[in-house]
Amino acid sequence: MATNLAIDPNLLQKALEISGLKTKKETVNLALQEFINRHKQIELLDLFGKMDPDPSYDYKKGRAR
Repeated sequence: MATNLAIDPNLLQKALEISGLKTKKETVNLALQEFINRHKQIELLDLFGKMDPDPSYDYKKGRAR
């Protein structure tokens, strides 16, 4: 899907340098993936304290020695 975007060339250049990627397309795709992953992490953090623990779960059983 071809899309025309007005991306700040200075930001794109900095992102290219930081990422070490070779193309603008790779850089933009990486930035979008990191944006999505960050928001998924925030959604997971928002769930902490909202769910009751399972009283029958045996946490010691999962430990390996």
